[in-house]
Amino acid sequence: MILSTTPQIEGHTIREYKGVVTGETIIGANMFKDLFAGIRDIVGGRAGSYESVLREAKNTSINEMIERAKAMGANAIVGIDIDYETIGAQGSMLMVATSGTAVVL
Repeated sequence: MILSTTPQIEGHTIREYKGVVTGETIIGANMFKDLFAGIRDIVGGRAGSYESVLREAKNTSINEMIERAKAMGANAIVGIDIDYETIGAQGSMLMVATSGTAVVL
């Protein structure tokens, strides 16, 4: 599956548009990660635990989108957009939503 944030893929002609595909993931960050991220905010540095959770949520959302595109008979997704949002009490959950257009090259 070829993935692109651009509306076209250089060197390829889009032969068929299959439709919009999406992937959504909601993941929680536990209180220990919150605690260590808070400490890191005070002393400086990167919040590796949050970065790991963010990467996991993004990959899950993209993989879900890919599976939906495959089910439609697509071999590429163009115009991909990735959105991140905190939800839940005190922003305790992270939502990652991906969308794009499934196409056949």
